[in-house]
Amino acid sequence: MSGDEFLGRESIGKLLFKFAMPMTVSLVLSAVYNMVDQIFIGQGVGYIGNSATNVIFPLMQLTLAFGFMFGDGAASYMNLCMGEGNYDSAKKTLAAGIVSAIISGVILSVLLPLFMVKLCGIFGATEKIMPYALDYGYIICGATFIGLFDAVTMNLIRADGSPGFAMLGLVAGCVTNLIGDPIAIFYLNLGVKGAAWATVLGQAVNAVMNIWYFNGHTKSVKLDKAAFKDCFKFINKISRLGFSSFVGQIGFVIVLFVQNNLLVTYGALSKYGAEIPMAALGVTMKFFTVLFVAVIGVSAGAQPIFSYNYGAKKYDRVIKTLKLVIISAFIILISATLWFQLAPNSIIKLFGSGNELYNEFSRKCLRIFLSLIIFDACELAGSTFFQSIGKPVQASALIMTRQIILQVPLMYLFCKFYGVEGLLYAGPVDSFTVGTMAMILLWIEIKKMRKAER
Repeated sequence: MSGDEFLGRESIGKLLFKFAMPMTVSLVLSAVYNMVDQIFIGQGVGYIGNSATNVIFPLMQLTLAFGFMFGDGAASYMNLCMGEGNYDSAKKTLAAGIVSAIISGVILSVLLPLFMVKLCGIFGATEKIMPYALDYGYIICGATFIGLFDAVTMNLIRADGSPGFAMLGLVAGCVTNLIGDPIAIFYLNLGVKGAAWATVLGQAVNAVMNIWYFNGHTKSVKLDKAAFKDCFKFINKISRLGFSSFVGQIGFVIVLFVQNNLLVTYGALSKYGAEIPMAALGVTMKFFTVLFVAVIGVSAGAQPIFSYNYGAKKYDRVIKTLKLVIISAFIILISATLWFQLAPNSIIKLFGSGNELYNEFSRKCLRIFLSLIIFDACELAGSTFFQSIGKPVQASALIMTRQIILQVPLMYLFCKFYGVEGLLYAGPVDSFTVGTMAMILLWIEIKKMRKAER
């Protein structure tokens, strides 16, 4: 079994473990970048510092929108080409993904700092939060080109058949960040600036390792100078295939914009005040993201298996992979739900001490906002699955419904009638509705594949 043929022959369980395990670890470590900053800032600066990072978080997600579009799109199209045996197109797709990352990263690194003050205000920075948000934001957003390059190339390395190396790069970056945070925040007394510099340094270490990989160490698709000559014509193809990922991230940014402003506006009218709700829900989501991306890791790890076997018309293997992904996602999310409901204080204490009102609202965030996340299993698996088999319309429909069509109106509606605590109920309603929608779309697609195979 040579090259990438094992994707069409190896047992599904072994393949999913081979790709999903390093991918899951990689994404969890990537999420840890943000959570580690929150923990050290919470201990060294306080919840105002955490509020500041929550203001910048949407801007970081905005840059990832481009990273996911070019990275997911290029990885999916690259594996589809490999499944069809078209390695010349796969090589040019790889080059197109790298070029897209560099161009978009440089543009965003220039534009975001120019509008930093205005953007911080848009995403909910109060007078108390603004100085900390600017200190953190100028550094993080000025180095966007590094983080975006990491996001794209991680997917390309995984698609090339080296998920272990993609994980290794993120491990190196995360360890660098873990060491750098306490040194910069406590020893050098740099506060939120120190946390930002530690994050950028970790991203730079990751980027250097990924560059080394593409410089003559690829596994299935050999990258050479010829691949870059005609690669621009493939940018449109990978952009279209990765558009659902872009839409999902942009939708997430819009949700964060609405969420932050509602938390500040209605929080100011409550006993909690303007800063506590934003800090509490922001920290809650940062922590949950570490667990949430474990599900995304399983789904994303299955992407090469979906794409290759769908391209090779081995639909039975595609269906088996999908079932295993959904079962794994259910197990992870059920475990997380039990933790949030039974031991929320163990999570809250990680991010520094706050007053009783802060602790009270944090517990409500964990127990209410995340109460029905089990339904997210089908939505996350479904969006990755449809994107991997070249059907971005269905993937975009799931993501748009979750992020824009449903969640934003629900947050406005519940806040109007129930105040700042009402926003928390938008989470479970959204998860249940979109999860049910995903089940229906997946059932329809499975029927089509079974009919085609017969």
